[in-house]
Amino acid sequence: MTDPTPRPAERIAVARRRRPDALIVGLTGGIASGKSMAADRLAELGAVVIDADVLAREVVAPGTPGLAAIVERFGTGVLRPGEGPAELDRPALGAIVFADPDARRDLEAIVHPAVRARAVELARAAPPGSVVVEVIPLLVETGQQDSFDMVVVIDIDPAVQLERLVARSGLTRDQALARINAQATRERRLAAADAVIDNNGSPDELRAATDALWRRLGQR
Repeated sequence: MTDPTPRPAERIAVARRRRPDALIVGLTGGIASGKSMAADRLAELGAVVIDADVLAREVVAPGTPGLAAIVERFGTGVLRPGEGPAELDRPALGAIVFADPDARRDLEAIVHPAVRARAVELARAAPPGSVVVEVIPLLVETGQQDSFDMVVVIDIDPAVQLERLVARSGLTRDQALARINAQATRERRLAAADAVIDNNGSPDELRAATDALWRRLGQR
C-alpha cells in the first residue's frame, strides 16, 4: 500500500525541481525489494523511467572511460577472459567490493558521477508534462533525496528481502546479507520517503499499490 504521509515541510522546501514543467520522482528501495517491478508498471502507465542500474552498465561498457578507470583501480582481473573488446566481469568485481568497504567506495566514486550526469541529461530530455521516475538503488546512501519533487520507497521486511534475494540470485545467505548490509538501513530509507509502497505481498498487490501511486502522481 502507499503511505500518504508527507515528509517534513522543511525538506519539501529545499527540494530542487530540475524541470519546472515535469514531475521528477526518485524511486528507491533495498536490493530485491521490487523496484524493477514497480518501475516497469509505472512505465506501462506512462512514466518516463530512468534506471540507474541500466545506466551503471552503460557507463562501464567496453571502450568507456568508466571501464578504463575500473581496470586502473582494480586490475585486469575484473575483466572477462576471451577475445574481443574488454568487458567487465561483474561477479569478480562484486566479490571484491562487497568484501571491502574502501574498494566499494572507490568503485562508487568512479561510477556514480557518470550515472548521475547521464540521468540528469535524460530527465531534461523528457517531454513537457512528463512524470519522470528515476530508479536509484542507492538514492539515500548518495544523499540525493532532496534532488527530487517526490521520493518513493519500496519497502520490504528484512527477512522477506533476504529470502527473495537468495532465491533469485543463487547467493549464499551470508553473501546476500553482505549485499543487504552494504546498503542503507530500512529506517534510514523510510525517513527519506514521501510515499511508501509495501511489497511484502504478491506481485498483484505490488501492481495495485503502484497503480495507486500513479493516480497520486497525476494529482500533483
